[in-house]
Amino acid sequence: MKAINTNNAKQLEKAVACAPRGKRSMWLLDITVGTQSISPLYWSIESGSLESAKAMIRDLLIIRADRDNYYYGADDLFTRHPDVIKRLCADARALLPGLFDGLIWRSRLTQDGQRRVNFYIKHLLQDADGKFNKCLDWLCEAGGPEIMCHPVVELFSDLVWDGIANRFFMFGKCWFLFTLGLFIISQSVLQHFPESQGIRTSTMAIRCFIYVASLGRIFHAQLSEAIGDCRARRFIRLSGGIRIPAYLGMMKNAISFALMLCLMLMLAEEPIIWCAATYDPDAASKAAVAAAAAAASRSAASDAADSGGGTSVYSRAGPVVAKVVVNHNANLFTQHCPDGDVNLQVYEPVSMVAMLLYWTLILDLSVVSTRISAFVLVCGRTVSELGLTLLAMAYLIVAFASAISSLNHNNEAFKGIPNAMLTLTELSLSMYSTDNSEAMLETPIVLFVVACFLILGSIFLLNLLVAQLNAAYAAVYADMVGYARLDRGKLINETVAGVSNKRWSRWLASLRFDERLEYNEGDVGVAGGLQLLEPANANPTNVDMILRFGGSTSPAMQWPELDEEDNESDKFERLEKVLARATKKIGGGGKRGGKSNGTSSMGQTSSGKGSGSENGSEAADSL
Repeated sequence: MKAINTNNAKQLEKAVACAPRGKRSMWLLDITVGTQSISPLYWSIESGSLESAKAMIRDLLIIRADRDNYYYGADDLFTRHPDVIKRLCADARALLPGLFDGLIWRSRLTQDGQRRVNFYIKHLLQDADGKFNKCLDWLCEAGGPEIMCHPVVELFSDLVWDGIANRFFMFGKCWFLFTLGLFIISQSVLQHFPESQGIRTSTMAIRCFIYVASLGRIFHAQLSEAIGDCRARRFIRLSGGIRIPAYLGMMKNAISFALMLCLMLMLAEEPIIWCAATYDPDAASKAAVAAAAAAASRSAASDAADSGGGTSVYSRAGPVVAKVVVNHNANLFTQHCPDGDVNLQVYEPVSMVAMLLYWTLILDLSVVSTRISAFVLVCGRTVSELGLTLLAMAYLIVAFASAISSLNHNNEAFKGIPNAMLTLTELSLSMYSTDNSEAMLETPIVLFVVACFLILGSIFLLNLLVAQLNAAYAAVYADMVGYARLDRGKLINETVAGVSNKRWSRWLASLRFDERLEYNEGDVGVAGGLQLLEPANANPTNVDMILRFGGSTSPAMQWPELDEEDNESDKFERLEKVLARATKKIGGGGKRGGKSNGTSSMGQTSSGKGSGSENGSEAADSL
């Protein structure tokens, strides 16, 4: 623990150097003190000794080999700490790249322009029970776009997406696209056909499907999410103390909730349902009988007038003309009746909003391509700048409209604040007719104020918007692929949660993580990963990433010490000591001071060696 508290990587390496090679990993992961089990790795993270924690992770993920066995601490790390990714995301995110780098082995040899690379991602994909690991969920919750672009994270997330999540996601979206197509047909296509009984029946059938299948599915999903958040007491507090379920914090869920409300309002205002109450199947026959009776009476009256001399009287009133009235009560599934015409005033705008919400939810398909998803994310993150510009434009319109209305002029386009606001809006959108511009020439003061408005609104604000969009795009561009992968990761977590255990186990078995991977030709190493080939110039290296040792192969033996060259920190330390001694000599410290300093230094060195030899048998004292 002394090495951890000093937060020095070299002291930590010296402390674990005396560990048996078969127990070296557990010295860094599990120490028993009395009846308690302590993890030195977690202890260093909790105490803020990140240098020590970084050295532990690096030591655990170094592949060491003797003549008989390979030693790799990845299995011990994830077995002892299944939530190590979650812990690092919360308390030490800077250590994540080092951990993921340790899960990669690259060969220093190339063949045909290709290099062997082993990715040990078994514990990132599956947990101890063989189920989908929450590693990707923890990374998405952390929200770091940089770490999502790490080769290890890219590989295992793309592996899950291409292997199992993609087909289930597309199947769900095919159902959604089918629903959207039916909604478009019922709301935007059939109503423009000549009305007939077949068109009315088709419209009613499709709308029933929308209300039952689409609305029912959305309602079930929303209710399940709301109940889950309420039981777990996950809420988002809005202004005014209002609390809503946490799932509504996601834009996709909020849009689905709004779509559910629109469909429910459409169902309540459905004109076909309201007109069904007044449907009379015998109305057509009754109308035909009444029309025939009226025609017969008119014919009899005309004959009587001709024979009785009453033509002049009848001719003054003029001929009786029968009016043709469409009786909608005789049409099944009609939308046109007194109640239906009133409800259409609410139904049609709500239908338009629901159509836009349906199309908005289709944007989830952009995750199929990382490039398209990145473009959509850039649009979403720069739209706030457009909103600020529109807010500033609205401010100018209200200010100048009220100012122009205070003038005494005869221009009808600027009479009153509402008319002035409408005219200024048309001017800013280039919708104002040039024929009406001559009226402004009659009042120079109005022309001057309008010119000032156009300079501020159309020139200054628009150019400022362009500058803001450029700055926002430059800030987002570097991480847009990472943000796109974050969105894909969230969809992967949602999709895999609905995959059956049997299908997941079958796909996991196809990866064959239990088979040992080959390093170079004929050199079979440890299992738990996948081997890929990458271009030789992608990540060039001429150093063997496996530390190989000769001598005894007993697991109880220590690893031999490495003859490493002094690093930069050692050089600076020696330089500081030399400068300190030179300063003391110049200041008149004398030989006695230098001798005492040297004796003290030697004492510290010998003390450190003695401490290492005394505590080499126990990991707790060593660390």
